Amino acid sequence: MSSASSSVRRIAATVLAAGAVVGAAALPAAAHDGDRHHQRPRVEISRVQADSPGREDRSNRSLNSEWVEITNTTRDGINLRGWTLRDRDGNRYRFDNVRIAPRATIRIHTGNGRDTRTDLFQDRRDYVWDNGSDTATLRDDRGRTVDTETWGRR
Repeated sequence: MSSASSSVRRIAATVLAAGAVVGAAALPAAAHDGDRHHQRPRVEISRVQADSPGREDRSNRSLNSEWVEITNTTRDGINLRGWTLRDRDGNRYRFDNVRIAPRATIRIHTGNGRDTRTDLFQDRRDYVWDNGSDTATLRDDRGRTVDTETWGRR
């Protein structure tokens, strides 16, 4: 009976050791995969229209044709109070008490207008986003970068 018991222990030890080797080999691969495919942010810059179509004549219509879209990718509404959207030159738009619904998108226009649940207005009289190249940076209320979108060459 002791030889059967010792055989069972050896088999169990071999199975456990093999499991440990397989687990150790899989762990670095999973960690590497996580580095390669960054987790999608909860709120992201989903689209940018930096070059307003038509003539750039600084009319309110032209200014409002320049915009950035922000999308909430979660199933929960998120309050953007205190969040900011900036360009590379330091122009900043600060969100007031704006709640973005689950899986919804809001568009932040450069010009003047009346804010709605889907469209916000920076109330500027000049263009913000450079047509050729710029970076839009979205930061939360603690100043942490949530997402960036860059286009063109520096």
